[in-house]
Amino acid sequence: MIEVNLPNHHYKIDVKRGLLKSCGHWVANLWRPQRIAIITDETVAELYSDDVIDSLIDNGFDITLLVVPPGEESKSLEQATQLYDALADNGFTRSDGVIALGGGVIGDLAGFVASTYMRGIHFLQIPTTLLAQVDSSIGGKTAVNTKKAKNLVGTFAQPDGVLIDPNVLNTLEMRRVREGIAEIIKSAAIADKNLWRFLGTLKNEEDLLNHAEEVIDASLNVKRRVVEEDVFDHGSRLTLNFGHTIGHAIEKTSGYGVISHGEGVSLGMVMISTQAEKFNQTPKGITTDLVAMLEKFNLPTVITLDKQTIYEAITHDKKARGNTIKIILLKEIGQAKIVDIPIETIKDYIIEEEV
Repeated sequence: MIEVNLPNHHYKIDVKRGLLKSCGHWVANLWRPQRIAIITDETVAELYSDDVIDSLIDNGFDITLLVVPPGEESKSLEQATQLYDALADNGFTRSDGVIALGGGVIGDLAGFVASTYMRGIHFLQIPTTLLAQVDSSIGGKTAVNTKKAKNLVGTFAQPDGVLIDPNVLNTLEMRRVREGIAEIIKSAAIADKNLWRFLGTLKNEEDLLNHAEEVIDASLNVKRRVVEEDVFDHGSRLTLNFGHTIGHAIEKTSGYGVISHGEGVSLGMVMISTQAEKFNQTPKGITTDLVAMLEKFNLPTVITLDKQTIYEAITHDKKARGNTIKIILLKEIGQAKIVDIPIETIKDYIIEEEV
């Protein structure tokens, strides 16, 4: 169990194999009997909704199941509006709650809806992908995408609890597992040498899944420490964005879903570190170490998209502040730094020919 202690909110993250089938008991320790909307997607609903609903009903809850199409396209204001209407049609009030059952898209969408419906109702996270379990399900960021940028419209809203059952990872396709591994590697690279060393002892993705509880705990503790220090993402929490500024632009340029979030982050970490080494902003050899770790887990390290288009996408990224942008670089494995650069200079970290 991991405890997240914020200035005005406290919640626990429970990580244990087999927890999903007894989730009703877990929820009953957090909420009184009430209406609960389970927001999930078609894929997860088919796999896990029956077990979750049965357990919640057995513990005295009134359940409404709201199912959206799978994929990044559902993380939209249009889909959020449909969910608002469904909550209203089912008589949900501020005394009721939402459970996000799914991956990062569902966690972001359901959290955004819960935090804005009737100015906010409480919610819980039950992440079912490795990426959501180690990253997006904690920290309180909720958002939807627009045509301009990923996560452009969002809120900070903390869950009342997070339930993580590593057994659900057994139904994930390996590409989705790798997506989460990219975030785990990022966490180790920015803040946990011991996790980096442990990842170095693992043979491949299957070996990592055999040690899922240990790896998830370590990665979550990196994020917990940073979130507790900087709840609203104005300071040290920005280090969690290592690889993300370029990664988000890669996702957008390729078309959401073509290159996954984790694949974009993998490429972003390599791209920015490669150029930072040339500018003597990152120690020599960092990129080689990153590439070796990422390739061991079959993550991409070579970009094939048009780099000018990636640069143009970054200028719309929400991390831009006026004429400057904050980029994250590594001082060493296990320690990151935040660097302010002029927005036009980000091109130098992308388009090698112009260095």
